[in-house]
Amino acid sequence: MFKTTRPRSNLHSAITIAELIYHAAVRDVRKSDGNAVVALVKNIMTVVIMVLAFYFMFSVLGLKGMKIRGDFLLFMMSGIFVYITHIKAMSAVMGAEGPASPMMQHAPMNTVIAICSAALSSLYIQVLSLFVVLFVYHVGFVPITIYQPIQAFGMILTAWFIGVAVGLVLLAIKPWAPGFVTIFAMIYQRANMIASGKMFVVNTLPTFMMNMFDWNPLFHIIDQTRGFVFINYFPHRTSLEYPYYVGIALLMIGLMAEFYTRQYASSSWEARR
Repeated sequence: MFKTTRPRSNLHSAITIAELIYHAAVRDVRKSDGNAVVALVKNIMTVVIMVLAFYFMFSVLGLKGMKIRGDFLLFMMSGIFVYITHIKAMSAVMGAEGPASPMMQHAPMNTVIAICSAALSSLYIQVLSLFVVLFVYHVGFVPITIYQPIQAFGMILTAWFIGVAVGLVLLAIKPWAPGFVTIFAMIYQRANMIASGKMFVVNTLPTFMMNMFDWNPLFHIIDQTRGFVFINYFPHRTSLEYPYYVGIALLMIGLMAEFYTRQYASSSWEARR
């Protein structure tokens, strides 16, 4: 009962950590709803409602003809899936268990496992939602063809990676300034409704609008995704490398900040969250 289990080798240690991340990820998926299927359905409904809202908005404004030649709903979904994956990953990591959480009292639980499990649970729900929505649309409505599906899925993973990096930075700052982090996250999500460029064809934007959105890695990711989804679209004004540079830089900053915050963790911080 009181025996301490020690890893017998590096491989055994890696397997133990992977098992812990798996069980923590399952807990994260079921934490809000108690049922993984309910969580999946809620996420699918979020995507469907957002797609329909933008579809009707563009229909009313008469802007459907200005988009990429191809399936209009696929054009909308290519931006919305990237946006939601990014935002959900950021929110999941930002809300992960901190160093002062009661969960950290259960060895060998630590903040790295909590962060990894939150990130992976978010990715699991988003990927499952992506395949379900595309399958239903392809089988039940209009057959669709994705020009380079593997590369397009890689851009989904890139959006998730940058969301994890942003969430990690916010998680490290949260114990010091919880009010600021909450407000910043809300503003960031609302601003990216426009600044992510999911409603625009980047090649047709004037220069002054490019200067407004060019700083945002999500803007580059969505445009590059559409280059992989549509055979007749070639993104000339965005970069494939820029999002990776930003994501790696934010990840390094987040890791250093989280390590520093962990050293000064206090149980009283949980009351401020």
